[in-house]
Amino acid sequence: MDYAVILSPKAIGDLEAIVRYISLTNPNAARKVGQSLLEKTKDLSQFPFKGQKVPEFDDPDIRQLILKPYRIVYRVEEDKKQISIAHFWHSSQEDLEL
Repeated sequence: MDYAVILSPKAIGDLEAIVRYISLTNPNAARKVGQSLLEKTKDLSQFPFKGQKVPEFDDPDIRQLILKPYRIVYRVEEDKKQISIAHFWHSSQEDLEL
C-alpha cells in the first residue's frame, strides 16, 4: 500500500522561503530547485525508509533525503501509512528542530 506524502506547514514555509530567496537573483533556478525538492519526495510513497536516519535524533522514523545543499527531513508514520515532510533544510542553517 502506498503511503500518503504530506507537507507540514513548516515544510511549505521552508520551500517558499528557499524559492523566494533564489528568485531574487535567478527566477528560473528558483523554480527548478523548488521542483527538484518536491520531486525528491515522490519516491517516499513507495519507499518510506529510503532516506537515512537523521543523526540529530535517535528515532528510526525520523529520516532525511539529501539534495545538496538541502536536507529533506521527514517522519514515517507507519500506523497512518503517511510520510510527513517536516523541513526543507539548507545545510548552512543552524540546529535542526522538529
